[in-house]
Amino acid sequence: MMRKLAPSSSTFPLLILPLILPLILPVVLLLVLPLVPYIPAMTDAPAEAAARAAALRQEIEQANYEYYVLDRPTITDKQYDLLFRELRDLEERFPILRAPDSPTQRVGAEPATQLAKHAHLVAMLSLGNAFNEEELSDWERKICRLAGEAAVAAGYTAELKIDGAAVSLTYRDGVFETGTTRGNGTVGEVVTANLRTIREIPLRLRGTGHPPLLEIRGEVYMTFSGFEAMNAERVKNEEPVYANPRNSAAGSLRQLDPAITAQRPLSFFGYAIALPDGERPPVRTQWELLELLASWGIPVAPHRERCATLAEVHAWASRVENQTRASLDFAIDGAVVKVDDLRAQDELGVVGREPRWAIARKFAPDIAETRLLDIQVNVGRTGVLNPFAILEPVEIGGAVVKLATLHNFDLVRNKDLRVGDVVLVKRAGEVIPQVIGPVPEKRDPANPPRVVHPPKKCPRCGTPVERDEDEVALYCSNVACPGRQLEGLVHFASRGAMDIRGLSYARIEQMIDAGLVHDAADIYRLTVDDLVKLERFAEKSAENLVAAIEESKKLPLSRLLNALGVRHVGEQSAQLLARHFGTMDRLMSATADDILEVRGVGEIIAHAVSSYFADPTSRALVEKLRDLGLNLTEPVQVAADGALKGKTVVITGTLPSLSRGEATQLVERAGGRVTSGVSKATSFVVVGEDAGSKLDKARQLGVETIDEAELRRRAGE
Repeated sequence: MMRKLAPSSSTFPLLILPLILPLILPVVLLLVLPLVPYIPAMTDAPAEAAARAAALRQEIEQANYEYYVLDRPTITDKQYDLLFRELRDLEERFPILRAPDSPTQRVGAEPATQLAKHAHLVAMLSLGNAFNEEELSDWERKICRLAGEAAVAAGYTAELKIDGAAVSLTYRDGVFETGTTRGNGTVGEVVTANLRTIREIPLRLRGTGHPPLLEIRGEVYMTFSGFEAMNAERVKNEEPVYANPRNSAAGSLRQLDPAITAQRPLSFFGYAIALPDGERPPVRTQWELLELLASWGIPVAPHRERCATLAEVHAWASRVENQTRASLDFAIDGAVVKVDDLRAQDELGVVGREPRWAIARKFAPDIAETRLLDIQVNVGRTGVLNPFAILEPVEIGGAVVKLATLHNFDLVRNKDLRVGDVVLVKRAGEVIPQVIGPVPEKRDPANPPRVVHPPKKCPRCGTPVERDEDEVALYCSNVACPGRQLEGLVHFASRGAMDIRGLSYARIEQMIDAGLVHDAADIYRLTVDDLVKLERFAEKSAENLVAAIEESKKLPLSRLLNALGVRHVGEQSAQLLARHFGTMDRLMSATADDILEVRGVGEIIAHAVSSYFADPTSRALVEKLRDLGLNLTEPVQVAADGALKGKTVVITGTLPSLSRGEATQLVERAGGRVTSGVSKATSFVVVGEDAGSKLDKARQLGVETIDEAELRRRAGE
């Protein structure tokens, strides 16, 4: 008889498993099954899910294109929301389906801590301006002189100039990869996540045949209606409103959190492409390029026109300025006129940062009515009394205007401007507000406006004002006038004058408020102990500033003469005077007739200089500067027999290592003469970076152009 063995400990669980499994399994299934749709897929999604996601993406992007670009929606908002929700649910179940060009990825990036930098494939250019038909015609004549009439044989493309923020969109194999601001034209800031929130910008280009790598250039803007709705919402939420659409668009782009940008009503228009070096666009004209962008799903500004002649451009611009502009829901600040032939564009090239083949046809500035609340006077650094208008705030061209220039009191009298008048205000060049004149029919006889007379004394110091017979401006002759103090000291420390590094506008304001500085001589009495007592002044920065002040004492008389702020005396005339007289003592003792003997100095400068040094306050300041150790001589003498004897030289642009003043001294040491304008008498033009119209003039006249290295060689260095 066999004996039954007791089960071992290793076999016991196997024996009871059939008994407990029916009890455990329902509980496990109850807990796990609801979570299955949310478990991330570790392998490829099912083929049917991938196909459905692709179809949804295509439907949603088509709906976006019809709504935002064509303005012809074919599905309702509810239908769009259902499609979007289905795609989002699919991507949550199968994250591998979450493609970078998916509509669900327009918002969702984490806030950035700072904006990274990105170099553009090709520099983003600026445009020159034409303010009327004559200047536009001059531009065409210049093109024909440079490249012949064949350059404009294909005509022009005329486009609206959108008043927004320029951006560049990089697409690789048709997929949006990187978006940047314009930056300095060469390097911009990366705002890719923010640009993804703009529905008009396709995350994948439509069609086929896109270049493997390209940048699409365009303008981000905010519509008037969107801007107003946004501000209305902010008022409802008791938040501060924004000033104008353009600044709001630019500020929205630079938000570190794309979720904030997504709440802003931003839009986009494209107008150009940039390709890697050596590659050409697949079209021949600017007009075809705009059509190509539209076919790729890039929105292009409306009302563009292809013009066979400049006369057609003039007619189109007139219609847009006087009729179309008022009906637009976005701001424009003019039109852009481009040579249509892309090969002609390449031949014409770029000068500085401006293309020769395109120009901005600026429109007349916007004009608005408002009330003139007061006329006040500002005292400039040379003592000029400048009247300016205090206005009832009014929005002009997207900016709130509260102040406007009045130039001088003759203008106030001639325009019959009175405090309390309703006036017309414009933004000249759409930058500096100016008062055009009053609206006399709106004057209230029961409450007549107040006539403002020119002051007889300086409003800041009480000194009787002066006026030269041949000038319209009024002057305060007191060099110690508090009104002249700040602006005068800022000029004194500036680069073209005493070049005191670290002595900024804000620093000077701080020193004046603390009672440390009253005139230029006080700058040279500053100590480290004085400066460290001021807010935000560390000991090291104080030491650096004191050292810079001490170093400036070595500069020649010409720099000091410019720094003193003598009326009508600038950098060039200061050099002429200093080199002629050699010392401050000789200049101070010179009569107006003596000063007139200086070549290049006229009666106005001669009288201003002699009057300045006849003032006891001015002479006392010079003596204080002498006692403090400043250089009152001009060591640079014109060489009588130098390498550049008899040469007339023009300097334009930014040179690699020489400042404009240093280059001038180099020429004059070698016996040459520097002038400001190019003519047939010019021997050669020294050209640096960002050279402008002087380079064009030299080429037109056939004048030789050289660089800094060649200048040094010719001058014997």
